[in-house]
Amino acid sequence: MSKIKVLIMGAAGRDFHNFNVYFRNNSGYEVVAFTATQIPDIAGRKYPAELSGSLYPEGIPIYPEEELPALIREKQIDQVILAYSDLSHQYVMDKASIVLASGADFRLMGPKSTMLKSNLPVVSICAVRTGCGKSQTTRKVTDILKKKGYKIAVIRHPMPYGDLKEQICQRYENYSDLDRYNCTIEEREEYEPHLDRGNILYAGVDYQEILTRAEKDADIIIWDGGNNDIPFYKPDLHIVVTDPHRAGHEMTYYPGEANLRMADVVVMNKIDTAVPDKINLLRENIYQLAPNAILVEAASPLTVDYPELIRGKRVLVVEDGPTLTHGEMKYGAGIVAAQKFGAKEIIDPRPYAVGSIKDTYIKYPGIGTLLPAMGYGKKQIQELEDTINSTDCDIVIVGTPIDLTRIIKINKKSVRVRYELQEIGRPDLEEILNEKIKDRR
Repeated sequence: MSKIKVLIMGAAGRDFHNFNVYFRNNSGYEVVAFTATQIPDIAGRKYPAELSGSLYPEGIPIYPEEELPALIREKQIDQVILAYSDLSHQYVMDKASIVLASGADFRLMGPKSTMLKSNLPVVSICAVRTGCGKSQTTRKVTDILKKKGYKIAVIRHPMPYGDLKEQICQRYENYSDLDRYNCTIEEREEYEPHLDRGNILYAGVDYQEILTRAEKDADIIIWDGGNNDIPFYKPDLHIVVTDPHRAGHEMTYYPGEANLRMADVVVMNKIDTAVPDKINLLRENIYQLAPNAILVEAASPLTVDYPELIRGKRVLVVEDGPTLTHGEMKYGAGIVAAQKFGAKEIIDPRPYAVGSIKDTYIKYPGIGTLLPAMGYGKKQIQELEDTINSTDCDIVIVGTPIDLTRIIKINKKSVRVRYELQEIGRPDLEEILNEKIKDRR
C-alpha cells in the first residue's frame, strides 16, 4: 500500500512534537511538509535531518500557511493535521473547510497519540487561553513542591524559533543560559521567572529526549504549558487556569475547551479585577464542562517598583506580546498598574512604531494603545527598542514578566510590574498537592 501523504499545520511547537512522537518513525505515512503561522520567520526553513529521522534524510520543508490550498493540490496531500493552539472554534472549522475543499482529510490529534509517559509524577499547568495566568500558577506550584523537599524540573512548552539543530534539548540553570541559547523576548518571559527562583528548566524540540534528561534532575516533572495547548506528557495532576475577563472563551477556543474538560483542578484567576457577572458566568461554565474538578479561586495581585513615579505621568505601557496578539486581551498588568497608581495619560505608541512592530498593529488591530513586547529575533528586538525610545512619554511601565532592560536600552525612566498567584478560600493548591502527589522520591 502507498504511504498516506501528510501536511502538518503549525507554529513551531505542537507541530514538531506531533511529528516526533507519531510520524517520525511511522512508515505508513509520508510527512511532505509543514506550514507555519503566528510566529515570524518560521516559514522558509526546513525541519532538519538531524531531527527528522531515517525516513527523512533531507529534512522536511516549512511553507507559509497561506500556501496551504496550493500545497494540498500540488503535493497530492491525503491528510492535513492542525497542530497549533489558541484558535477560536470558528477559525478551526474555517481551516477545516479550506482543507476539505482542497481535497484532503482534516485531522486533530489527541492525548493518546501525542502524550509521552514519564517515570516520575507529572503536574501539568495549562490554560483555556493565552494570558490566563499559567506562569504565576506554575511558580506557585514549584514553590510548594520545593518547600516540601521535592527536586523539581520544569519542562516548558516549546518555542524553538532559532536554529532547530541547536535547540533539540535545552537546559536552563542561570541567566547566562538565556544568552547562550539566543532566547527571544517571548522565551525570556517564560524562562526568566523560573531562573529567579532557582528552578531548573528544560525546553527545545525533542520532548522525549528532554524528558529523559529532566528525569535525572528531579523527583517531579512540572509541565509549564504554552498558549492553551494540552500537555505533551501524561499528567498525574492536570491544573487548568481560566480567566473571568474572557468568560465564555473556555467554551469557544481550541484546544482550551479540551483542557478544561480534562482538568483535575481548575484555577479561576483574576477574580480581584473581574466583574461579578463574568465571574459567575465562568463559574457556571466550569461546573458544566468540568463538574468533577476541584475549583480554586485566585487573584493576581501586582507590585510595582517605585509606583510613585507613575502618578500624574504620561505613560507608555508595554505588555506581554502573545497575550495581546493571539490571546486577544485588551489590557494586562501594565494597564492595571497605570490605573491603580494614577497615571495621567496612556500614550499611543502606534505613531512611533517601526518595522515589524508596525506590522503587528496591522495584523492585530485590537491591541489599541498598548505596546506588545514582540521580540522573535535581534531585528525585531531592535525595532521594539526603537519604538519605545521614540515614543513621546514620561515613563515606561513594563508589564511583561521579565526585566526588559536586560536586553534593550530604554532612554527614559521605567518601572516594572510583578504579579503572583494568591488563592482565595479553601482548598488551596498546597492542600491539593499534598493530597494528590504522593511521595515517590
